Amino acid sequence: MRKIIVSNLVSLDGYFEGINREIDWFTVDESFFDYARQLLDGVDTILFGRVTYQMMATFWPNAIDEDAVITHKMNHLPKIVFSKTLKKAEWNNTKLVKENLAKK
Repeated sequence: MRKIIVSNLVSLDGYFEGINREIDWFTVDESFFDYARQLLDGVDTILFGRVTYQMMATFWPNAIDEDAVITHKMNHLPKIVFSKTLKKAEWNNTKLVKENLAKK
């Protein structure tokens, strides 16, 4: 059986994003990059909901000044996006799952 690892950035008061859906409140520094490299080295697939997927699919394919290892992993690892409303998933190595897996 495979493990599912959940990794979220959450503020001390329990928020994932700002009032306007911004995520600029968290600091990305070398310790974050170390954590991300270690996490991505230990996974074989990345799971997303629609909103996070769309944000990531817009950012990572065009990431220029980011960590090369993380950029490569984000763009080349297999990804699964779960969404009932998304029409297609075009980011490299992404599979779109629209049905409710809990009912199967």
